[in-house]
Amino acid sequence: MDNKEIVNMGKYVFWLSFLLGNICLFGYLVSRIDAFAIGGFLLLIFGSILNLLVVAGLLIYGSIYHAKLHACLQSIGILLINIPIACLYTVIGVNLN
Repeated sequence: MDNKEIVNMGKYVFWLSFLLGNICLFGYLVSRIDAFAIGGFLLLIFGSILNLLVVAGLLIYGSIYHAKLHACLQSIGILLINIPIACLYTVIGVNLN
């Protein structure tokens, strides 16, 4: 993999998690359908697992191929942006009731 593909992989996983989180949060805010809240909770669990697996894979890949370490760390940095967003959405979701 070249550096651009590594960074793009982090961006794709970030945007997938971000968009699904927005769908769950704003779907519940607009419609008050409990399925969106349940989906958001499940996304929080499974999305965290997916992001952690991607981060672990990037760290392993970067430690094996030292020339790619900077791109892997850059991709991990992009993925870490999801953490404060997920915390904010969780606080919003819990305080709605």
